[in-house]
Amino acid sequence: MKRNSSTTAAQRYALVTGGSRGIGRAVCLRLAAMGIPVLINYRSNEEAARQTLAEASALVPGCELLSFDVANAEAAEAAIAQWQEAHPDAYVDVLVNNAGIRDDNLMVFMQDEQWHRVVNTTLDGFFTVTRRLLKDMLVHRHGRIVNMASLSGLKGMPGQTNYSAAKGALISATKALAQEVAARGVTANAVAPGFIATDMTADLNADELKKLVPARRFGTPDEVAALVAFLASDDAAYITGQVISINGGLYA
Repeated sequence: MKRNSSTTAAQRYALVTGGSRGIGRAVCLRLAAMGIPVLINYRSNEEAARQTLAEASALVPGCELLSFDVANAEAAEAAIAQWQEAHPDAYVDVLVNNAGIRDDNLMVFMQDEQWHRVVNTTLDGFFTVTRRLLKDMLVHRHGRIVNMASLSGLKGMPGQTNYSAAKGALISATKALAQEVAARGVTANAVAPGFIATDMTADLNADELKKLVPARRFGTPDEVAALVAFLASDDAAYITGQVISINGGLYA
């Protein structure tokens, strides 16, 4: 990853929320392979997080675990502040807001908790974590923010009013933020995967859904990670405020 010579003093890190499994894990390993030490955020699956940490650490030194629930603003703020205090000569240069959950139901049957858990994880998590890290990016005049949206956020999906609302709002927030920070060398983009083979899609009828995809298959986490890595690189310095779909040609 190319760097501005005027800002080489500070050690750059990447933070990937929800980084222990699936797309998050693939992103962590891809960024580590680029030579960027990765902070792997996770909420509860410590075993998976430690496995991802071991693989990332084999690619680049300095990777760490950072445990907090992005939906808990107080816990997220405290964990990030503690890391910042322990690393006064470093900052998070690449932020991938990947943490998200599904809790599907038809709206007529949807419970308050189903709505709030999904929206709070995706949208409030993005706000809390990004706001905390943004100042350092602006001060160093370099940063990459990649938000994990979804096909659901672009077209809406029945049974997913909560998930579609959260991801659609994340897309709009990405576009607004990009305009606020572009002059300081910080980009903000969203990636909108379609059907990707992860734990989150394991309960779906893959055989039927593949028929809807022109490519006739689900995507892989590594394919999404490759796109995220490009957006995190300086080769993508003039790309900001964009929503890039990765869905095998599925109409959005």
